[in-house]
Amino acid sequence: MDYSMSFKICGAGMAASRAKMDVVASNLANVETTRTPEGGPYKRKSVVLSSETPKDGFDGALKDALRTVKVDNIAEDNTGFKTIYNPGHPDADEKGMVNMPNVNLVTEMADMIIAARSFEACATAYDATKNMALRTLELGK
Repeated sequence: MDYSMSFKICGAGMAASRAKMDVVASNLANVETTRTPEGGPYKRKSVVLSSETPKDGFDGALKDALRTVKVDNIAEDNTGFKTIYNPGHPDADEKGMVNMPNVNLVTEMADMIIAARSFEACATAYDATKNMALRTLELGK
């Protein structure tokens, strides 16, 4: 395997982690949003990832084992909204109940930590590959 394939895999992982962090940040920013342009409270979003075979060839016995990650979709979570009693809220119904977004702060923070660690792991692998390539070039001196 050449170094460029490793760089592509690490880059795809970092891009997927970045997309995940962006979606989590959006969820956290809208944790109290009860009115959206589509109507109703904000719906939690999540990143749908999938694997794909790298476009460049990878010859040998491990050809089918090598995969990169890609963002397939950003999907809305259709679980029910939280309902709270707040009769002074502008979006309260006649009983004083308000539908709140289906965003859980603990879940979002855990997802953010996982995405950050994944990004760090990909960056470390990228750096290790870069160092191996540089050492290989130094052998030719």
